[in-house]
Amino acid sequence: MGTGTGRMASVLRGACMVGTMVLLAACTRHGHEGYARYRTNCGICHHGGEGMKGEIPPVSGRVDKIASTPEGKQYLMHVLLNGLNGPLQIDGVRYNFSMPPFRAHLSDEEIASILTYLATRGDTRPAPVFRAADVAAERAHPMTTTMVAEERRRLDAIHPLP
Repeated sequence: MGTGTGRMASVLRGACMVGTMVLLAACTRHGHEGYARYRTNCGICHHGGEGMKGEIPPVSGRVDKIASTPEGKQYLMHVLLNGLNGPLQIDGVRYNFSMPPFRAHLSDEEIASILTYLATRGDTRPAPVFRAADVAAERAHPMTTTMVAEERRRLDAIHPLP
């Protein structure tokens, strides 16, 4: 290998390392923000994501699966924006709860970061990503908690939700 080729390889390795560090920093920052927002807004009820059997539905390992379709992503944004009332049946367990809307408390970016964080907690790779612009589009169409529950029932009939 010539001197020029060795230098070129060294420069490319350095550029790759810098690029990788920038990407990891961005992912960590976004993941950290999503986790922090989840913890302060959702973790009070959903705890670490496992919920409380029969009381509060789990979210870990479910959001990524629900978000695997455009309709599922839309539904999840509706849940955070508008809230949701039970009863729900999840993995054979009945939940009868009331989740408040976060429309007035969280920005589009905050909701997107929470949902993206939760999507990374499942097995789907690459994990679905939520964008603030998509949340803003859904925010423009308010729904009642009853409407969101009905949306879930319709989606569940088409392709069962976890």
